[in-house]
Amino acid sequence: MQRVISLEELRRARKALPGIFGFVPTMGSLHPGHMSLVSRARSECESVGVSIFVNPTQFGPREDFGSYPRNLESDLQMLEDAGADLVWTPEAEAIYPAGFQTWVSVEEVSAPLEGKARPGHFRGVATIVTKLFNSVMPARAYFGQKDAQQVAVIKRMVADLDFPVEIVVCPTVREPDGLAMSSRNVHLSPQERRAAVVLHRALTAARSLLDGGRRDGDEIRAAMRRVVRSEPLAREEYVSAADPDTLKELNEIKDTVLFSLAVRIGKTRLIDNILIP
Repeated sequence: MQRVISLEELRRARKALPGIFGFVPTMGSLHPGHMSLVSRARSECESVGVSIFVNPTQFGPREDFGSYPRNLESDLQMLEDAGADLVWTPEAEAIYPAGFQTWVSVEEVSAPLEGKARPGHFRGVATIVTKLFNSVMPARAYFGQKDAQQVAVIKRMVADLDFPVEIVVCPTVREPDGLAMSSRNVHLSPQERRAAVVLHRALTAARSLLDGGRRDGDEIRAAMRRVVRSEPLAREEYVSAADPDTLKELNEIKDTVLFSLAVRIGKTRLIDNILIP
């Protein structure tokens, strides 16, 4: 496995890699969810590359950029063990040099849910993913279903800007009790970790209502809220039953639906979702 830092090193290394190139963009602090993306890419592509970059422009001024977990040495070992061919760990000054002023905005699908809760977040996401795609030039890029709105934003951006990249969405990887794996889970105390399962319980309740024939979006959103509010350590930011492509809330659920929510457990903000069918 080759690790590169500068853009010039990246382009030289990328040019030497054969065949279909699969790419996994990450912010590091890797866990089995990330590694499932690398494994999927490894199974489908001749060459696999990973980026590790904690992108400052997708964090708000009162968010956790400074405390976001960073474990580069461990990450590199995990990627080597997984058979990655190339790892790019750029410096922030190279990604956003002095005078940087060009941004990518995906309008409607960025507006609700995470976009409303975190103004400017998806502008930072769309801009960094554009830069990564332009630098790495992958044939396929792998993302996790856990970040469902990010997936919708990137799919829209790729379609609108004619990127020659196939977006491959991989299932959320969960702990045995259902909690979605996240780099932020390390911030949870033991009591908060037990409470965090409430996100999965709320999503399971929504699925059960749908399986039982209930189709009213307001009814299902209300049921999700009741589950979240039953946990004393949980503070709900939003619950949603929406179209997975547009993120518009559904009054009546007819076929495909994305159930999602954001909840604070103590000081840690967690998100989760399930896509049906």
